[in-house]
Amino acid sequence: MNNSITIAVDAMGGDGSPKKIVMGVYDHSKKNTNTFYRLFGNKNEIVKYLPKALSSNRYEITHTEAKVEGTDTPLGGAKRGKETSMWLSIESVKQKKSDIVISAGNTGALLVIAKLNLKMIENIDKPALSGLWPSKKGMSVVLDLGANIECNDKNLIDFSVMGSSLFKSLFPEEKPKVALLNIGSEELKGNEVLKNTYQKLNQINNKDFEFKGFIEGSHLMDGDVNVIVADGFTGNVALKTAEGTANFITGELRKAMTSSVLGKFSSFLNFRNLKKFKKRLDPRYYNGAIFLGLDSPVVKSHGGTDYIGFSNSLGVCERIIKGDLIEKIKSNIT
Repeated sequence: MNNSITIAVDAMGGDGSPKKIVMGVYDHSKKNTNTFYRLFGNKNEIVKYLPKALSSNRYEITHTEAKVEGTDTPLGGAKRGKETSMWLSIESVKQKKSDIVISAGNTGALLVIAKLNLKMIENIDKPALSGLWPSKKGMSVVLDLGANIECNDKNLIDFSVMGSSLFKSLFPEEKPKVALLNIGSEELKGNEVLKNTYQKLNQINNKDFEFKGFIEGSHLMDGDVNVIVADGFTGNVALKTAEGTANFITGELRKAMTSSVLGKFSSFLNFRNLKKFKKRLDPRYYNGAIFLGLDSPVVKSHGGTDYIGFSNSLGVCERIIKGDLIEKIKSNIT
């Protein structure tokens, strides 16, 4: 296959694996004919769910019965050894047999094993976990989502560069607009790290992104900025709050629309609009967090997603490789 992309897939990570992983691969393969999948996991389990319609020249299975458990500590997952499906899939990228690796497994273990196998990009001190969020004007990149509890101003500047490079890889037609997540939008708000980062980003003449200052949590989804930067503690709290709010809204709406005859009739009349609304808030359609800062791309799919969500995260993998993410980061980092 010309210009083909090879994705290393940890087939045993996350809830409902390997079934949802294999189904996700098949769903993605129907829409993307130039992708080859290296599946790592228990072959006897994987082949149970492989559709006959998925041509054997589109995938390869590396058998292993060892896997990282969701209940493992990050270090405990790494200590399970080099024969786990997670380790082997990352090693495939290290050995340049695959372009990118994806797992729906244990997040902490994935980060530790990735750092043990892959080098950091030069001049980057800490990797960041980034994700995609919907906004009124499209999608935004948010980082760090939990890899680093404490950060200094250099880390946040690096995150700004890496997040902008990711956004440009995924959405090449748009200009990255960076903002720092803070308790207020005024220049004097926030702790010393945020204030110092603000001053330094204001002085950086970076043609690859536009710095827009601070942003409050209540404006994250306005769409006026598309790269939102925070330390891992703040970013993770914001992520969990947003996910909880979205689940609450969709749950309450579902109850309101099915609890009475009038509600059911109203939902029938507004079926198309309700379907569009639900899709906007459905995390499956923006599934796929990315570890930034390593010299090879590592994608984390949500462990609880279904095959549709996993298929969408494979789509993120493809766009990252096509967008030449790693080279963009290397050329922009100082």
